[in-house]
Amino acid sequence: MDASIANQPEQQTRFAAAGTLARSEEAEHPTGNRRRRLIIEFVVLFLVMPWLMRIAVYDFRVPMFYALPPVLIGFTAFLLFDPSFDLRRELQRGITRATLISILKIFLIGCVVVGCLVALVMPERLFALAAERPGTWLKIMTLYPFTSVLAQECVYRVFFFHRYGPLFKSRVTLIVVNAFVFGFGHVLFRNWIAVVGTFAVGLLFAWRYERTRSFWAVYFEHVLWGWLVFTIGLGVYFFTGVKNPAW
Repeated sequence: MDASIANQPEQQTRFAAAGTLARSEEAEHPTGNRRRRLIIEFVVLFLVMPWLMRIAVYDFRVPMFYALPPVLIGFTAFLLFDPSFDLRRELQRGITRATLISILKIFLIGCVVVGCLVALVMPERLFALAAERPGTWLKIMTLYPFTSVLAQECVYRVFFFHRYGPLFKSRVTLIVVNAFVFGFGHVLFRNWIAVVGTFAVGLLFAWRYERTRSFWAVYFEHVLWGWLVFTIGLGVYFFTGVKNPAW
């Protein structure tokens, strides 16, 4: 680890992404015009862009399979050309045994809770996709980690924490806001279950990343919950109705 990073005060980097390098005092504690610019940028990227994607998908029939890769490329390019971010350093932080156990414990509890809710409220949907369209289900399970989760975690965790972490003074506020914009990003599915559900699990993902600063930990956790959604019968709420050429 670079000596300047190791010696940097903890409070300066507590809300930054793992790949964030030592930055200037102005960047770590933005005030005035810089703070206003970051807030405007934040609103455009995380509140306006989801609506534009919604328009692209429903009005212009653009498949999500085509919409997400450019998003991933754009945000990744920004990080790669940002001298205060090191992608290799971001990806070097793996999953500790304690984190893995925590992820699996919470996920198993979630499986029971979500499974019971689906069985009680909408029993006709329980395992419907896997049972009725096993080929589609298998394609989703295979491609979902790469065509969806990769882009979402790059944007909502890595980019968000690196770029906007300095705007927050409270970890609770940071986690709630991150979960809110993560849920809001799913307005393109045009149903409240997708928005509320992703807000709830977004709290978990934001907490996990803030706690571990591990992209791989939150990526793995996101994949598990996504697989659960499409297996348990809730996948119908995460389809746009526009045919995905990959599925």
